[in-house]
Amino acid sequence: MHRPATPFDFANMPAKPNEYHVSVLREEVTGFLMPAAGRIFFDGTLGGGGHSEALLLAGAEVVATDLDPDAINFASLRLGGYLGRFRPAQASFSQIDAVLEKFGVTGIHGAVLDLGLSSFEFDTPSRGFSLKGDGPLDMRLGPTVPRTAAEIVNTWPEAELARIFREYGDEPAARRVAARIVEERIRRPFESTLQLADCIARVVPKRSQIHPATRCFQAIRIAVNSELDELAAGLDAITRRLEPGARFAVISFHSGEDRIVKNFFRTRSTPWLDRPEWPAPRRNPLHLFHLLTSRPVTPTEAEIENNPRARSAKLRVAERLMP
Repeated sequence: MHRPATPFDFANMPAKPNEYHVSVLREEVTGFLMPAAGRIFFDGTLGGGGHSEALLLAGAEVVATDLDPDAINFASLRLGGYLGRFRPAQASFSQIDAVLEKFGVTGIHGAVLDLGLSSFEFDTPSRGFSLKGDGPLDMRLGPTVPRTAAEIVNTWPEAELARIFREYGDEPAARRVAARIVEERIRRPFESTLQLADCIARVVPKRSQIHPATRCFQAIRIAVNSELDELAAGLDAITRRLEPGARFAVISFHSGEDRIVKNFFRTRSTPWLDRPEWPAPRRNPLHLFHLLTSRPVTPTEAEIENNPRARSAKLRVAERLMP
């Protein structure tokens, strides 16, 4: 089975920040987090460094993580002028405890997660996410991720493939796509992105400019990187590190991600619980937040026009309660 030796290639880094990734809802995130000198923030999805840069420009300190060594290298060069206030680490955001301990930080005054992929990751065929150029079926967000897309597509049972296409990709033809993949992999294992995309396109009709395999590719990527489990674990871990009054901003692009974030904040911003069988309402032991966004903040039309990939972004923000 084909596994690329190193799809993470710093030699091919773009020269300009906007060629790597355009940070979504940057001004809105900065406005909610209120960065200032003497305050420490956590950027759990560093990417091209856009959100970290906005926090640093306001005088704050930033501890940042990303699974992708390309992102760490690029952002470290971009933000090299903030040495002493910018501390990046190649790690998952759910590993915040170990990262903060490494840098001698006990608590943070705010945090941001910008979920999903950077434009560079999307557009680099060797990473295995792109539907525009052929590449190996990789889809790992970082080299420490233990499995590739090829392993999932070529070894997972048909029922499990159908489940992830349905749950992670909202693909109506999930069962038929899974059946076709299993049928074709018997004759020839899947090794490249366009080989898989062509297989899916023969099952899913094209109804718009979006490639018919887009939803299934998204589902495979989420499964490869255990993204929803990672998000649930990360929300808990980051919350434990928030100082009283700290704000937590999360940008999601997928309905499953947004559902997890919405339920997490809602559960922890409800002061009282009530059930029909109880004689009276009870205090919620998980009440930790004041919700700042009753509905998600979405990009303006102008931002979407400048960055079409922002169209599905949803920002939710909550503030850690004072003791």
